[in-house]
Amino acid sequence: MPANITQVLNALNEGDATAAAQLLPLVYDQLRLFAAQRMAHEPAGQTIQATALVHEAYLRLVDRAEERRWTDRRHFFRAAAEAMRCILIDRARARHALKRGGDQLRIDVDLDLLPASGMEDDLEGLSDALERLDREEPDAAELVKLRYFAGLTMTDAAQAMDISPRTADRLWAYARAWLLTALRDQ
Repeated sequence: MPANITQVLNALNEGDATAAAQLLPLVYDQLRLFAAQRMAHEPAGQTIQATALVHEAYLRLVDRAEERRWTDRRHFFRAAAEAMRCILIDRARARHALKRGGDQLRIDVDLDLLPASGMEDDLEGLSDALERLDREEPDAAELVKLRYFAGLTMTDAAQAMDISPRTADRLWAYARAWLLTALRDQ
């Protein structure tokens, strides 16, 4: 199956118009799992379901296929995790816009709970801090995206990043401390 995904991604990169239709059945189950894991941490009453999140992320990825060249399945799934993150951030920003009650009190978040619930209260602040972390330590930021927004386990995230689990543990500890400091300083 991974070889098939890479072959379809290569065809998509080469401009094959039918490749996008072939790709979805190959990646759908994994994307649905990522989305379900992420949505489990969202507050009750969300207007987006995991299936809709997968479809919106997939459409964003395929619509921008000419801008992106995915080298392999890991690269594609990283891009999918980023697309899901962006969708959830956009929705959080819309919820917190002034016309939607954005003047409500901001709540500090305990990053020791990552990836547990509670982070949704300051998703915008987390996104801003994560963008700053990405500029300083891209590997640490990528690990947070894979763990928190794609719902990967530490082992799966380490494998996706092609790093050892010990390195992933160290990056995770660093990223949590960095983000906690950044969120407190906001």
